[in-house]
Amino acid sequence: MKSPLKVLLAEDQAEMRALLCGMLAREGYEVVVAQDGPGLIETLIAGLTDESDAWIPDLIISDVRMPGFSGVEVLARLRRESWTTPVLLITAFGDDELREQVERLGAARVLDKPFELEVLRDMAREMIAPH
Repeated sequence: MKSPLKVLLAEDQAEMRALLCGMLAREGYEVVVAQDGPGLIETLIAGLTDESDAWIPDLIISDVRMPGFSGVEVLARLRRESWTTPVLLITAFGDDELREQVERLGAARVLDKPFELEVLRDMAREMIAPH
């Protein structure tokens, strides 16, 4: 039996986090959530260091503006550490400068809020293929 694809979701707005988590779970993904940038980093570190239950995401979905670290700062840190996991950034404040910056850092996609859940679902499917 194949294990479900893993998605790490970082979103500081509780309602949006619950909505996205529910949709991803209904699509069959194993979803772990973080409330902010530091939580995202802590979750990644914990997933790598828990020998009894290692958890490495197949996709990271992160809001851009969050307390602690922004999604862009998290993306930059991941790339400095040679993480190649696809990253989908979501933002209500997307502009050309942000898009250029995250493209240089290797974000797979930027999705502007508001968006239809089906659009995020389709992007997730495109970004990570089943095992």
